[in-house]
Amino acid sequence: MAVGDLALPQSFRQDLIDAGVVIQTEELWKTYEMGVEQLHALRGVSIEIHKGEYVAIMGPSGSGKSTLMNLIGCLDSPSKGSYWLAGRLVSQLDDDELAYIRNKEIGFVFQTFNLLPRATALHNVELPMIYNGTPAAERLERAKQTLAQVDLKDRMLHKPNELSGGQRQRVAIARALVNNPSILLADEPTGNLDSQTGEEIMALFARLHGQGNTIILVTHEPDIAAHAHRVIRLRDGKIERDERTR
Repeated sequence: MAVGDLALPQSFRQDLIDAGVVIQTEELWKTYEMGVEQLHALRGVSIEIHKGEYVAIMGPSGSGKSTLMNLIGCLDSPSKGSYWLAGRLVSQLDDDELAYIRNKEIGFVFQTFNLLPRATALHNVELPMIYNGTPAAERLERAKQTLAQVDLKDRMLHKPNELSGGQRQRVAIARALVNNPSILLADEPTGNLDSQTGEEIMALFARLHGQGNTIILVTHEPDIAAHAHRVIRLRDGKIERDERTR
């Protein structure tokens, strides 16, 4: 089952599908109640991201980029505004549909890797498929193929503490890719890596984008954002600039 297999709500937007739009936000606001005060983390953010794009979302601390990432990843809900994912209004999806999207349609890559320390690389990559009930034989084969895709064929049975930082991030990327998601969402994916290893990971993202993956990269580092083909800059919860770089 894919997002397209979910029951069609009345608000399904075929026009977005026809135009190749995988993400559309309309006037997204996120407001946090801080006692008697309100903190507006996002202030009316409207963006459109098409299938196959490579987008960096950047800005200083407090700009709203992490909040926007959480909304795009269906990890949080907006206070106001609309978010359309693959033609569907996310606010109309139930908990099971949202859990399915987080497991299958969006692959997450985090700065801290989030690997199980006592599990092998192979088992870490299998995890998303265990959660969605993929049969064991298929699970094993797909995990092996995906680890080979990120150049870790000879490290499948190693545990995280037996791998370098760059190799651990490659395992995390393989785990994000194993369900063939519509979107790869990476939050500061080189933040815990030295500069040379970070460049190797960015070269891997470039390769994955070349294979047709839609990549959204959240970063505060201009040299990392420079790898993307489009950069959306946030400041004080608003879009300061949205420009294509190539």
